[in-house]
Amino acid sequence: MKTPVVLSIALSTLFSFSVSGPASGQDEDDIFAFIPAGGRTLLETVREAGLPQNLAARIAETGGDHTVWREALDAEKAGTPALGVLDDWQTNTLANYLAANTPLDPGGVLPRDGRDMALQLCQSCHIITVVITQDRTREAWLGTMNSPSHVEIETTEAERGLLADYLVINAGIPIDLVPPELRAGGASY
Repeated sequence: MKTPVVLSIALSTLFSFSVSGPASGQDEDDIFAFIPAGGRTLLETVREAGLPQNLAARIAETGGDHTVWREALDAEKAGTPALGVLDDWQTNTLANYLAANTPLDPGGVLPRDGRDMALQLCQSCHIITVVITQDRTREAWLGTMNSPSHVEIETTEAERGLLADYLVINAGIPIDLVPPELRAGGASY
């Protein structure tokens, strides 16, 4: 089961929709608000609130795997309110994003994240529900992405890894937390 933060976001999104679709005046992108933020969005949020100078320098100058970035983020949480509010899932999502993309210019345009790719790429063939309700291993996600029906999707190996990591952490959303108009009719991988 997902964290209370993810569940509360999903529940608030559900209550903001009528059966016929987004409420009057609601942005169409809001229909996807129940899908957890990806690393790009999380990094942009932290950056806007004030990215610690030593963490910004580290992002710009070095790489590292998930463990390296998770430790760096945890070390900065106490002194950085925008990092301190991240739950375990969000911190892991951001750590995976940094592992896949660093070094990078933390003040510049950031590369797409797993959520971005899921919404941009997966939905080009099927409803997003098919993806975000699946609770699968990294190997299973990569197997799907490397199958004949998916290899033509333009992604790098690193992007496929980032997408798989994002889905392992953030997918598996219960169908009852998905807005009714986005529920797939039993489709799966």
